[in-house]
Amino acid sequence: MTVLRIYVAPHPVLKKKAEAVKSVTPELRKLMDDMLETMYVTEGIGLAAPQVGQSVRILVLDINQKRDDDIPPLERRVKPQCFVNPEIVWSSEDLRIYNEGCLSVPGQYADVARPDKIRVKFLDYDGKAQEIEADGLLATCLQHEMDHLDGVLFVDYLSKIKRDMLMRKLKKFTKENEEDMAESHVLL
Repeated sequence: MTVLRIYVAPHPVLKKKAEAVKSVTPELRKLMDDMLETMYVTEGIGLAAPQVGQSVRILVLDINQKRDDDIPPLERRVKPQCFVNPEIVWSSEDLRIYNEGCLSVPGQYADVARPDKIRVKFLDYDGKAQEIEADGLLATCLQHEMDHLDGVLFVDYLSKIKRDMLMRKLKKFTKENEEDMAESHVLL
């Protein structure tokens, strides 16, 4: 497996709508494996293909992973999940507010309201059609990563004033942490 570079806002690949996958091939399974490894190494709980420069409708996540500094990244996996061409087919009217962060917007966090429960249909790692219901953190994470597939970042849900302030902080953060970010597979 390979640890991939993560693209940081405002890189144009993050604003592009990703293309649907026609079929799950060995190359796409390799991409999903690499994305999972990248996600664990960079301490994320989810990762979408556009974040690693691939404009295809694929995302991976593991919201149950072990979060202990003494555990090597690749031993943190508990329940990795792969979603190809995910599509929300139902969402609740009840909203949940979660303080979101993003590997493509490092060091920045903001409260975002999203539907608390969703139903998602998708193809799994093996290309088999699946449908799941998700709530809580899983629903939030799926919606956050699915937004990446449509060129939307969590900061796009904020008011213009808050978004501009956060993007200024991001610019300062990336400048101050440029060397560390280069070592941690982040592409500025």
